[in-house]
Amino acid sequence: MKGYRISLILIFLILLGTTVIGRLFYLQVWRGSYYRALAQGQQKFFSASAGERGEIFFAGGQVLATSSVRKSIYVSPREIKEPDKAKKALSQILNLDEILVEEKLSQDSPYEFVKNKATDAEVEKLQRLKIAGIYIGEERVRVFPQSTIASQTVGFVDSEKQGQYGLEGFYQDVLVGKEGTLEGERGAQGFLISFSSPNEMEKGSDLVLTLDYQIQFEAEKLLAKAKENLEFESGTIIAVRPDSGEILALASYPNFDPNNYGQEKDLQIFQNPAIQKIFEPGSVFKPLTMAAAIEEEKITPQTTYVDEGVVRIGQTPIYNYDRRTWGKRTMTEVLEKSINTGAVFAEQQLGSELFLKYLEKFGFFTKTDIELQGEVFSQNKEFKKGYEINFATAAFGQGIEITPIQLIRAFSALANGGRLVKPHLVKEIIDRNGQKISPATSSGVTENIISPRTSSQIVSMMTSVVENGFGKKAKIPGYFVAGKTGTAQVSWGALGVTKPGYSDKTIQSFIGFAPAFNPKFLILVKLDNPQAKTAEYSALPIFHDLAKYIIDIWQIPPDYQ
Repeated sequence: MKGYRISLILIFLILLGTTVIGRLFYLQVWRGSYYRALAQGQQKFFSASAGERGEIFFAGGQVLATSSVRKSIYVSPREIKEPDKAKKALSQILNLDEILVEEKLSQDSPYEFVKNKATDAEVEKLQRLKIAGIYIGEERVRVFPQSTIASQTVGFVDSEKQGQYGLEGFYQDVLVGKEGTLEGERGAQGFLISFSSPNEMEKGSDLVLTLDYQIQFEAEKLLAKAKENLEFESGTIIAVRPDSGEILALASYPNFDPNNYGQEKDLQIFQNPAIQKIFEPGSVFKPLTMAAAIEEEKITPQTTYVDEGVVRIGQTPIYNYDRRTWGKRTMTEVLEKSINTGAVFAEQQLGSELFLKYLEKFGFFTKTDIELQGEVFSQNKEFKKGYEINFATAAFGQGIEITPIQLIRAFSALANGGRLVKPHLVKEIIDRNGQKISPATSSGVTENIISPRTSSQIVSMMTSVVENGFGKKAKIPGYFVAGKTGTAQVSWGALGVTKPGYSDKTIQSFIGFAPAFNPKFLILVKLDNPQAKTAEYSALPIFHDLAKYIIDIWQIPPDYQ
C-alpha cells in the first residue's frame, strides 16, 4: 500500500512537472514572440519626431536661423531614494532655491520638470553623481544667433514646430525636415528610462538670402540711434539692388527677439511694416507722376508752368507746403522744391486715364509676392472711383495707399532703365544633398514699363533734387546721388478715427539711389511721425549715412574727384 502511495505521488509530481514545463514551453517558445511584443508594448513606446529644420544664412554665410539641442532637467519623485542628496545636488548645481526643489521632490507624480535650458556643465555634473530619479531630457529647438537682427523678416518657430511670420512661415514646407521615429523605454514602474536616436529623419533644406549682414546691421543701428533723437513711433529701411530686385537690408524698429517671442505682449510687433503696413507716401511719389507724363510726351523736364500757390479742383483748394508760391518753374524745379501744384499740373497734362494705367504698370494695385508671410496691398477703391480730386492729390502722393515694398519695386524701374523687377530675399535653396536650387521667386524681371530715355531723364531730375533742391543733405562727395523727400499727412481713417481729412501726424521718408547714373543700390527710409519738421531733417540724414556706409564697404569708384 505504501509503495502504491509513493508511486501515486511520483506520478502526480511527474504530471505536475510536465504541466509546468509544457506551460513554460507554451509561454516562452510557442507564444514567446507574442508576450515579448506585449512586454515591449508596455515598456517601449514610439513617437514621431520632426527632422532637423533647415538653416537660414545671410548672403555672406552668417547664420540667421539654425537648430540646436536644448537640454532640460526633470525628476521622478517616486524613484528618488536619497531625497536630501538629490535636493542638495539640484539646488547647488542648477542654482535653484532648496524650497522649490524640495517641493518638486515631494510630489506624488511620475515626473516633475525642474529646469529648462540646462547648460552642458550642469548636465555633466548631475550625470557624474548618478542619482536615481534625476533625468536629462533633450529637445531640438530653433535658435536665432543674431537675436533681434532681421527679426520681422525671419519670423519665428512656435512650440508646434510651425514657422510663423516672415521667412519661417513662408518657407515652412521647405525648411521642415522629414519626420522620423523616436523610440522610448519605460522602467518597471512606468518611468521613462531612455530615448533612442530617431531613424529615417532627414534635415530640411537651407535658405541662402540676398540680405547683406553688414548693411542689415548698420540699417538697424541707424534706426535705433535715430529713435533716440527723433522719437518716431516706428521706422523702416529697405535697401535693394535696383537692377535685380535683390534685397540687401529689410530693417524695422521696434523689433523683437525670435528666441523669446513668447515674452511679447503686443502681437503687432511680429508684423513686418515693409509688407504689412499701408501708408500714403507723400512727395516721394512725384517722380513717378513725372515719369508717366514724360513717357507719354506730355511734358519734358524743361516744361514750365506758373505756380500761384494754389490750384482748385472744383471747390477744393490744393496748396503747396507752407502755402508757398513759387511763380514760373520747370518740371525739374517742381521736384527740387517739391511743389504740389506742379505735380498736379503734370498729372493734368497726362490725363486721369493714362495716370491710372501707369500706376497699374508700376504695380501699385498688386502684391509684389515677396517671400514673406502675410504681404498685404490696398485695393485703393476710393482712389479708383475716378474723382478728379483723387487723381490730383495722388499726383503728389496723398489719397493713394501703398506699402513700402511696392514703392521700392516702382522706383527700381526709374533707376534701372525702366524695367520692373521683383523684390526678393532668397538667393538659393540648398537641399539635404547639397544641391543648389534657384527659387522661382528670385526671377521676374519684366519688359520696360518706361523707356530707358525716360528713365535717364527722371534720374537727372532726381539728381538735381540732391544737387540743388531739398535733398542736399543726401550729397556724398565724389558721387552723384538721386533722391526725393516726402512728408505725408496721416489721414484720420488710417488712425482708426471715423473722421474725414488729415491729422497732424506725418510720415516722413526719403528714397534714393547711387551712383545715380549707374546705381548699385536703392534705399528707402520711412519714419512714422518723427519729431522733426520734414523728411529733410529726419529720414534724409539716415539715408545719407547708410548710402555712405555701402559705398565705403563696397569700395564703389567715385563719379568725379
